[in-house]
Amino acid sequence: MITLMKKFFESEEGAVTVDFVVLTAAMVVLGLLIAGALSRGATDLAGDIEANLTATTIPAGR
Repeated sequence: MITLMKKFFESEEGAVTVDFVVLTAAMVVLGLLIAGALSRGATDLAGDIEANLTATTIPAGR
């Protein structure tokens, strides 16, 4: 039983898969963080544009 457990812990089978899963998870988290930052920036920009357009007056007759 001890030999079987020792073989299991020393086995490197599947290590590449684990590496790819960890890297993929890191890329997903990074993408979500970037998307969140861009979304907040776009919302702020849209609010500024709305405020400027609301405050703008158009002279009559043009």
